[in-house]
Amino acid sequence: MRLPRWIACLLALAVTGALPLFAKPRPASRPQRPNLLLIIADDQAWTDYGHMGHPIVRTPNLDRLARQSRVFTRGYVPSSLCCPSLASILTGRPPHIHGITGNDPPLPPGLSGAARYASPEFLHGRARMNARMEALPTLPRILAGQGYRCLQTGKWWQGHFRHGGFTDGMTLGEEAKAGRHGDEGLRIGRETLQPIRDFLDDTGRTGEPWMVWYAPMLPHDPHTPPDRILRRYEPLAPSIHVARYWAMVEWFDETCGEILGEIERRGLADNTVVAFVADNGWIQSADSPRYAPRSKQSPYDGGLRTPILLRWPGHIRPGRVEQPVSSMDLYPTLIRCAGIEPPAGHHGIDLADARAVRSRKGVFGACFLHDIPDLEHPERGLRWRWMVRDGWKLIVPDPAQEPHGAAQLFRVSRDPLETRDLAGAEARRVRSMKASLDAWWPGPQRDP
Repeated sequence: MRLPRWIACLLALAVTGALPLFAKPRPASRPQRPNLLLIIADDQAWTDYGHMGHPIVRTPNLDRLARQSRVFTRGYVPSSLCCPSLASILTGRPPHIHGITGNDPPLPPGLSGAARYASPEFLHGRARMNARMEALPTLPRILAGQGYRCLQTGKWWQGHFRHGGFTDGMTLGEEAKAGRHGDEGLRIGRETLQPIRDFLDDTGRTGEPWMVWYAPMLPHDPHTPPDRILRRYEPLAPSIHVARYWAMVEWFDETCGEILGEIERRGLADNTVVAFVADNGWIQSADSPRYAPRSKQSPYDGGLRTPILLRWPGHIRPGRVEQPVSSMDLYPTLIRCAGIEPPAGHHGIDLADARAVRSRKGVFGACFLHDIPDLEHPERGLRWRWMVRDGWKLIVPDPAQEPHGAAQLFRVSRDPLETRDLAGAEARRVRSMKASLDAWWPGPQRDP
């Protein structure tokens, strides 16, 4: 019996293997782990973005990122000073826990200028601060343990990049020669983005998942923006100091756009989690290059508040969230995005978990002296503790460092610039919130 021609053709193809009639099931492939890009602004107020409503400052790249992100408009850093704030982002712990409460160790007496920062006493103190970072389960340390390549760029206080758990980095810890903020890493953004491009090329060849820590010294002073940007703001700003700061903000935004463009050109955008935060706020003085009161180093929102952006296409729905959150939340959020369970001991929640965000009872923090007075007890440099809950903010001064201070209460949901202290009229609320603040951390224990 002759088979129909079409059946004979099928059998012939099957015999040659050109048409497998009984294909074997393929083993399930492991899901591709996302890359992680963490962008950290340096000394930028929460108001100074187009998407946060600034009428003059141009931030088109971060505005575009905001439209694609879940934007937490009431983000907070636990401390309004660069070094402790960055350490909290890396560890998910507040300064009184990780122990890096100030920018610098005690300064040796009798020295001034660069000499004190190059002195053996200062460098020994810095090494003790670095050791605290090295002992903690930092974000890059956790990721590197699971096969991630982690690149450090930008400002870095803790010596060599490996102290933070990074596998790759720019800062080599040549502090005596380069300064407190780092060394080679300070070139990122201001001079070049090539180390990030090279890193993306290298991980593209190896196929390894990656994390990039982009923390340029921008818009941080010195405010030396390109003239092409500065000229746009000179006729619009109340002073040249403000014009320079606004131009620095736009310059920083340009660099963010370049990095995001590199990711898009490589086809990595859909599999890259992008997070944005500022390390602390900055209100530019109109009369000098320095910051105005109630911003950096203060317990007010001008120093503590920041938008927090989180983008992961197909996984995190864009939108705006008014619930207060903390920069420490980025620690468990990014670790979980990578498919890893974060270790115990952190103080954050998963920002991708809407129920956890809604359930947040309050956000807490503490501000300390710029120079740590006692490396054995760094928490003793406390100046203020603070908390935000239900649209209210309580600030409690520490009697040792702020002996003339008094508790302050602001309804920040209606008074975002904290112009009316309502502590006297809301004594019951002050007591309730202070009880919650004490339960979080009662402050340093001092000898009687």
